[in-house]
Amino acid sequence: MIEISTPAPAVLTEAPVVAELVRNGFVESVHHASVVVTGPDGSVERAWGDAQSPMFPRSSNKPMQALAMVRHGLDLPDDLLALVCASHSGEPFHLDGVRRILAGAGLDESALQNTPSHPLKESEQHRFIREGLPPSSIAQNCSGKHAGMLATCVVAGWDISTYRDPAHPLQVAIREAVEDVAAEPVTALAVDGCGAPVMAITLAGLARSFGSIAAAPVRAPDSEQARIATAIRNAPEFLGGTDRDVTALIAKTPGLVAKDGAEAVVAVGLADGRGVAVKVADGSGRARMVVLAAALRAIGIESEALAQLEHSPVLGHGQPVGALVATGF
Repeated sequence: MIEISTPAPAVLTEAPVVAELVRNGFVESVHHASVVVTGPDGSVERAWGDAQSPMFPRSSNKPMQALAMVRHGLDLPDDLLALVCASHSGEPFHLDGVRRILAGAGLDESALQNTPSHPLKESEQHRFIREGLPPSSIAQNCSGKHAGMLATCVVAGWDISTYRDPAHPLQVAIREAVEDVAAEPVTALAVDGCGAPVMAITLAGLARSFGSIAAAPVRAPDSEQARIATAIRNAPEFLGGTDRDVTALIAKTPGLVAKDGAEAVVAVGLADGRGVAVKVADGSGRARMVVLAAALRAIGIESEALAQLEHSPVLGHGQPVGALVATGF
């Protein structure tokens, strides 16, 4: 039996219904989520549900993790820095990029300690299986982040064998970076799916972080935060993949940075310093972009990507008979 040391936070238990799955006019299912919008000064401007209790951003933390790496000497071109922020699809150009990061540090993929898996992209999964290729660390979606961690350790003179340890100088630096841009303390630590630490902050802190990073190229163009924002904007296909919703959102919305995470988390930063963060309470990923698109429209953002993200059809016998729609915005 798993011991539960803390009660479920309000970001989950007080989350309102923000999406309904409608089939032939009948509401079949609902999703509860908490959503927050922070202003250019980091204050909470709007919230649906709770924004002040802790949650794990999961891979939405990756731009902040990359920020720590850049602060401690990681120097990469935009495509590879975006890959360090990525939950990539495992396409050939992603794997090649990971190898380039490692080679630049005098390492190869044997140094990676992230959990082996097949690629996220279905066609690449099928290719791996067809060719008899086993799950591997380099194919797993976090390999860019882990390659960046290793390269940072090499630059900083830190041990590469223990880089996942929460007490390692790299992870201490990451915690400092997360707390810096979130403007609040990390309140819990756990092991993420890839084996690296994941750090809990509030949903407001997550939105605030993305607003800060997205505004940095104007506010502080020579800063490390600006480097992260510029890399994500210039190489969104390295952050996700050629057919990923997060990539389309960045590519088609000027000035926006974004990152999705496991358990239905997604965060966005806008060039004016506003941030938006979503956590779907049940962890179902199907609702996260529908909800995010509605929240962005609610604050006046228009983008051709939103029409695609908010449209999630429900099929009956192969034909559209309804949709997953946002509600309450």
